Amino acid sequence: MASTIQSLPTEVVYLITAGEVIDSFASVVRELVENSLDAGATRIVVSLWSQQWRVRVADNGCGMNLDDLQQAATAHTTSKIHSSDDLWKIKSLGFRGEALHSLATLADLEIFSRPVGGNEGWRVVYGNDGEVIKTEVVAIASGTVVTVDNLFANYPARRQGLPNTTQQMKAVQTIIQQIALCHPHITYQVWQNDREWFTICQTASPGKLIPQILTQIKPGDLKELKIEIPNPQSTINLVIGLPDRCHRHKPDWVKVAINGRIIKSPELEQTIFAAFHKTLPRDRYPVCFLHLTISPDQINWNRHPAKTEIYLNEINAWQEKISETINQAFYISEANLKDSVHTTRVSNLLKVAEKKGSYNFSSKNADTKTQNYLKAVAQVSNMYIVAEHPGGMWLVEQHIAHERVLYEKICDEWEIVPVETPIILYQLLPSQVAQLQRINLDIETFGEKLWAVRTVPAMLKTREDCAEALLELSLGGDLQTAQVAVACRSAIRNGTPMTLPEMQQLLDDWQRTRNPQTCPHGRPIYLSLEESALSRFFRRHWVVGKSHGI
Repeated sequence: MASTIQSLPTEVVYLITAGEVIDSFASVVRELVENSLDAGATRIVVSLWSQQWRVRVADNGCGMNLDDLQQAATAHTTSKIHSSDDLWKIKSLGFRGEALHSLATLADLEIFSRPVGGNEGWRVVYGNDGEVIKTEVVAIASGTVVTVDNLFANYPARRQGLPNTTQQMKAVQTIIQQIALCHPHITYQVWQNDREWFTICQTASPGKLIPQILTQIKPGDLKELKIEIPNPQSTINLVIGLPDRCHRHKPDWVKVAINGRIIKSPELEQTIFAAFHKTLPRDRYPVCFLHLTISPDQINWNRHPAKTEIYLNEINAWQEKISETINQAFYISEANLKDSVHTTRVSNLLKVAEKKGSYNFSSKNADTKTQNYLKAVAQVSNMYIVAEHPGGMWLVEQHIAHERVLYEKICDEWEIVPVETPIILYQLLPSQVAQLQRINLDIETFGEKLWAVRTVPAMLKTREDCAEALLELSLGGDLQTAQVAVACRSAIRNGTPMTLPEMQQLLDDWQRTRNPQTCPHGRPIYLSLEESALSRFFRRHWVVGKSHGI
């Protein structure tokens, strides 16, 4: 097998950002696991011994022959690029040829490897400059095993500056989870001090892998989409936690990846947060994994040694496409009505142990109005609409469903209109007056401790409780908060009887909203009862005679 690892030309070395940053156990694991992925591995085993400052990564990848092993740890040697032009064609995770060399200077480095189809394997030990100091033939399956020992032994200050062992191991776990999200078709097994720590099994997609990481999330809590974009040729892979089913206390699970690597992108992360705005409860954050597969010439990976910060061409266009994709994920479709998953609330209600389905992607364009799949059947307690569909039935809370409809209408058609007779408010604080002015209402003093409001939101103009609504708006918040308050105030109240045509109209309007899962406050709007779950609960699969003891 011919050698494929070569030294980079000097002019290419000068163009490359400073070598790989090896500053912790996590960075060692990252570099070695990425090398295994570049080698085509389908199984990667990571072993850690924190007290010995030792890391071992074994894989079943393509392996290396002796010629490659002898060059692998020398400076700027790589099989992944050969010229400066290749810096704009990068498809691999590594390319600078510095990781193994950096490890050799910071620790004792040893590699076992046998190429696929090779007749023998080799063990090579490297010195501080990456030079080979020992070589021997060994019996090994095809693949590679890299052992890094006595990490930072010659740099005691660096060891002392690191966090405690628990924090370092947590960082290792995070790195492996991030890599697994981007490469779910790989099995990752992690050992700590000769004991199995955790395993991430291979799956067909990141949406099926996330429940292995976030164990409180069920597969049906997630929705996964894959959008192909023809020009330029690219793919958007998106997994979102449906906002009525899962969310987080911290903004720690909005993750963005490009071409197989998790990156930092404040612009794309803020796009995701904005798309989820007013779909989650207060102080809660979304679960979202976004993976873009883009032509390499649209990305500059050579911005940061850890390759977590990049330059992405046409960032504004990508933000728009991502917003559209997330909005598509929220729509109700015929498919996800039929396969609608009852949540933990329903599972507890029915006590039915049934496999969870998954939301299916509706291919309708985001601008196409959703068809009406729900049929109003009845009203319960003048509060809930019973809606029938081919896959079962839903209970829809009428007030918050109407609130969602009105909120989106208000956002699209927000208008401040004059009133013929000013609305008089009493004893407002200066902060309340300033708040009403902030949302563009015309307010002025009308005597001692009196204020006259001459313009109001259009939806409040004809309401008898307009003064009370204005007092609510004066209590604080931005324009969007005011819009939510107006929607809530204007929505049909629970306890209000509705006719079947009125219920059907509300269901039709609600199904067409962009974010039908939750109200603007983040509360779930509907409860799903599947036909299959009802069948099991009422034991309709029983034989009639047998159920009677015959």
